[in-house]
Amino acid sequence: MGLTLTEKILKDHLVAGDFVKGSEIGIRIDQTLTQDATGTMAYLEFEAMGVPRVKTERSVAYIDHNTLQSGFENADDHRFIGSIAQKHGIYFSRPGNGICHQVHLERFGIPGKTLIGSDSHTPTGGGIGMIAIGAGGLDVAVAMGGGAYYITYPKIVKVNLTGKLSDWVSAKDVILEVLKRLSVKGGVGKVIEYCGEGVKTLSVPERATITNMGAELGATTSIFPSDEITREFLKAQDREKDWIPLSADEDAVYDETIEIDLSSLVPLAACPHSPDNVKSIEEIGKIKIDQVCIGSCTNSSLVDMLKVAHILKGKTVHADVSLSIAPGSKQVFNMLAQNGALADLIAAGARILECACGPCIGMGQSPNSKGVSLRTFNRNFEGRSGTKDAQVYLVSPEVAAVSAIEGVLSDPRALGKMPKFEIPEKFLINDNMIVPPAPESEMDKVEILRGPNIKPFPTSQPMEESISAACALKVGDNITTDHIMPAGAKILPLRSNIPAISKYCFSACDEQFPERAQKLGKSIIVGGANYGQGSSREHAALAPLYLGVKAVLVKSFARIHRANLINAGIIPLTFANEADYELISQGDELEMPNIREKIKNGEDIVIKNKTTGKEILAKCELSGRTKQILLAGGLLNFTKEGGK
Repeated sequence: MGLTLTEKILKDHLVAGDFVKGSEIGIRIDQTLTQDATGTMAYLEFEAMGVPRVKTERSVAYIDHNTLQSGFENADDHRFIGSIAQKHGIYFSRPGNGICHQVHLERFGIPGKTLIGSDSHTPTGGGIGMIAIGAGGLDVAVAMGGGAYYITYPKIVKVNLTGKLSDWVSAKDVILEVLKRLSVKGGVGKVIEYCGEGVKTLSVPERATITNMGAELGATTSIFPSDEITREFLKAQDREKDWIPLSADEDAVYDETIEIDLSSLVPLAACPHSPDNVKSIEEIGKIKIDQVCIGSCTNSSLVDMLKVAHILKGKTVHADVSLSIAPGSKQVFNMLAQNGALADLIAAGARILECACGPCIGMGQSPNSKGVSLRTFNRNFEGRSGTKDAQVYLVSPEVAAVSAIEGVLSDPRALGKMPKFEIPEKFLINDNMIVPPAPESEMDKVEILRGPNIKPFPTSQPMEESISAACALKVGDNITTDHIMPAGAKILPLRSNIPAISKYCFSACDEQFPERAQKLGKSIIVGGANYGQGSSREHAALAPLYLGVKAVLVKSFARIHRANLINAGIIPLTFANEADYELISQGDELEMPNIREKIKNGEDIVIKNKTTGKEILAKCELSGRTKQILLAGGLLNFTKEGGK
């Protein structure tokens, strides 16, 4: 029996566990990446481990999230990360060099390698044939220190692509179609592997768009084969030496198969407020729009920008529309400037933003109140844009550009025949904004530069024998990490200051929660299905830890957030019977006697609702290693005690 591409790479990197579906495995990590919103905490954690220099083949620290410098906090964080990188063997991508996933694809990604990043869209690297996985900062810190990364051996879904995309239909429409079929929780515990003749019609940036938004499926990662198309891309980046051919065996066996005929796809949009709320542009109709934002790690490649420039050339953005465009990297920006496309964008009335995440994370460009915003981004959760009542639609660059001109949601196929847009034979190579680390002989001379906003990693204690605490908050299904720990220009600068940022914890759901939790001193959160979907931000676990949350009891968890809770020493519990969700109200006093012993022995947890007298059964399914992490009070404690 042959192997899938996913299995080949995982097997080649296996360092712990048995190669059996559903079991926990540890894999060797070749590369890591961080960005500045999560990186400061990851590097504080790395420092706490006492490892002098990273042990990966390549680790890169990017500055791309907190680039709006309205106070000292972000600039201080950038300076801190730069000095940490110098001292500990990490490459440093300076502010302005671009979005981590776009730059990593261009300059560092290598087929067949493993990559974890403290950003949920790290699976972008799957577009070049990597096993690239989003993770919490502490997991990334452990990998930088030479530790393995642990995942559940995933189910593998084959997406068989046939045909070829029609004119003005794009890779964004492919992943929106997958989301429409599978939903935002349809990929949990799975890797999405793209195969078939249709793969040969997609460029590496198009593949990367698809794997990038695979994060919205809740998937562990997504991956494409490494073929001649991959080779051409790497050759154009002057990195042909990094190329190897990689694909699944012909007799590989998959857990599921999905068939997609690329030629049958039409322009699509994810409607408010979820990436899986997908309809065709035709179904939605010509709704009036107020704003268009083009860019993000999903759709900011050179070819994306060239298509937009072609559509805008000689036209003017509609008088009622604000159009902003953020190229994904300095390389893309430079090439647009050299070939004249940038002039076309500016002449049309586009507002050119720096090469950064920007509006995607609520860092500027918030829409007007009740505004309709078309965005080429990957998430449209309520309030994520910075305007709570905005209506955000996720669309392709082609749909975004033509709609910006028309003033209403428009189908780009009305433009007629599409010119050919191809990857250049040679990209402009200029890595002057990537700073290599100090040589090992010089590292001791490097001073770590800390600003007053940088506070230590919050400590946790070993798990208590029994827990008695109130339910401080009860929430529903599909709670995102944006709900738990919001982003945006006001809050993101506090990412390296857990005491300060914890004041905003769950503010999107209940502004009184932080104060209530602190007064209680110890509490439990109750939630619905797919709790913690979205970003990899470990602050959604660290802020509750700081506020005294001991356990989270839900119907089901998103993968990364559950791992982050365990890493923080917060107990992740699921209802044995989902209907029991109704048996707990906010404010109820809950008791979990002998919980340490029960978790140690792998037994179900009995939760006594002292307020109502009801008993609820909960599960806490853990591997031997995650059990030890939880009992120790989190991954940092576990690692300090010599755990691996």
